[in-house]
Amino acid sequence: MTMIGWLQIILFCAIIVALTKPLGGYMTAVFNGERTFLSPVLRPIEAGIYWFSGVEERREQHWLTYTVSMLLFHVGGFLIIYGVMRLQAVLPFNPAGQGAVAQDLSFNTAISFITNTNWQNYGGESTVSYLVQMLGLTHQNFLSAATGIALAVAMIRGFSRASMRTVGNFWVDVTRTTLYVLLPICIVYTLFLVWQGMPQTLGDYVEATTLEGAKQTIAVGPVASQVAIKMLGTNGGGFFNANAAHPFENPTALSNFVQMLSIFLIGAAMTNVFGRMVGNQRQGWAIFAVMGVLFIAGVAITYWAEANGTSMMHALGLTGGNMEGKEVRFGIVASSLFAVVTTAASCGAVNAMHDSFTALGGMIPLINMQLGEVIIGGVGAGLYGMLLFVVLAIFVAGLMVGRTPEYVGKKIEAREVKMAMLAILVLPLMYLGWTAVGVVYPAAVASMANAGPHGFTEVLYAFTSATGNNGSAFAGLTGNTLFYNLTLASAMFVGRFFMIVPAMAIAGSLAAKKSIPPSAGTFPTTGGLFVGLVVGVILIIGGLTFFPALALGPIVEQLAMNAGNVF
Repeated sequence: MTMIGWLQIILFCAIIVALTKPLGGYMTAVFNGERTFLSPVLRPIEAGIYWFSGVEERREQHWLTYTVSMLLFHVGGFLIIYGVMRLQAVLPFNPAGQGAVAQDLSFNTAISFITNTNWQNYGGESTVSYLVQMLGLTHQNFLSAATGIALAVAMIRGFSRASMRTVGNFWVDVTRTTLYVLLPICIVYTLFLVWQGMPQTLGDYVEATTLEGAKQTIAVGPVASQVAIKMLGTNGGGFFNANAAHPFENPTALSNFVQMLSIFLIGAAMTNVFGRMVGNQRQGWAIFAVMGVLFIAGVAITYWAEANGTSMMHALGLTGGNMEGKEVRFGIVASSLFAVVTTAASCGAVNAMHDSFTALGGMIPLINMQLGEVIIGGVGAGLYGMLLFVVLAIFVAGLMVGRTPEYVGKKIEAREVKMAMLAILVLPLMYLGWTAVGVVYPAAVASMANAGPHGFTEVLYAFTSATGNNGSAFAGLTGNTLFYNLTLASAMFVGRFFMIVPAMAIAGSLAAKKSIPPSAGTFPTTGGLFVGLVVGVILIIGGLTFFPALALGPIVEQLAMNAGNVF
């Protein structure tokens, strides 16, 4: 570890903190329907969309109607992606002449992108056309991200409203999020990425002659526009197979740093939106602090593990840390930071191969996902995931003092606690259950490139990533098989929607309750005690439900590596 490395981490954190409040203020104005500096340009477009689609802007929805609208919206997204992938061979903008994508792979990919997971059992440049990249994948990157933000705003309204049966209008929230937040930032962001050297073209693949005189086909395409939203919307799906390790997806150290910032940008700002909408910005900063504590701990461990390598590497004379699977232009610190950022925020983009990390370095991304990706988390999804843990933490605090727990003026009762536990427990049910099947079913075992604990971790990581809607892969696992295409799709679907429905039920329940003023017995939720309590609850619940299986692969592997046994 070096001082320059720590300065990079500190600079990253400082910029995120600095951007959280101003972006949070702007987003709050958007969600409240207030005038912004973009309103003169975008308001007529917004009104036109409502008129064309028959949406009554001022008509709000019950939480159940809001949720059903969201589910039907995603049915449409699924059909679009599946359709364009199956019809790819006869559709335009296909310079490489890609054929129709197989049924099971199309099904997996469609589920992947509507759930904001972007798990990819294919190589983008060798499997899908420009039209699929744009109309299918980039299109859903915007809408799945907007959905996550809209759901978080609906849940915030549950805490901020009193004696109301509605939590907003799904169609209005998605429209405003896309028009006022995602699109403007992505336009500027795309231009920046093009300036950094990223392709943005509909032209044919480029034919080049190598120094040896051989012919080489270099894939290009509308890359920058997809990378912008894949990072900002914490989607993570790569235009190329190598994702953010590919020089056309991540050309420079500056582009790498800005991409990491964009992954955290909206998720961090949502904490400020929460504070503003409940009438106390300190509530938002307290949640931000919980996320920050867990994030800093993860970065420190990963950076330490990768910078120090293993005793086996030292015995072979390999000093200077573990550079296997990392791009030289990024180095250890930027690769370690990126790995923690992308798994803390449910993005899934990678600029290094996590399969090549040390066992402890690779364990932190796994922990981030198995904690529910509430450390900043996906846009919107991270906040409502964190609020589920807050509900449980407040419940625990209430048990300690023997009174009904309260949070931001709302009583937390049995219904909210049951829904929170249901949403959280569905995650280990999927990735532990499917991992158990994957390591004994012969067809699934045949996909593992490594034996022993490392192979086990590959399978566990895949199902954890899918269930957590992350999309990053530990690599070394052949996922494009009928078994993995179907099981990973089921994990992605359950991980997204079976968590959303209980969260929305909590939002509806809280919105209908009366707001009660704080009293002498109210547990303070803006200080260090609250932050420590929530961190403790997250780690305890994680320890009870996730860590036994989580620890088996990486820890045994680390011991074996130190002993000189290479899997």
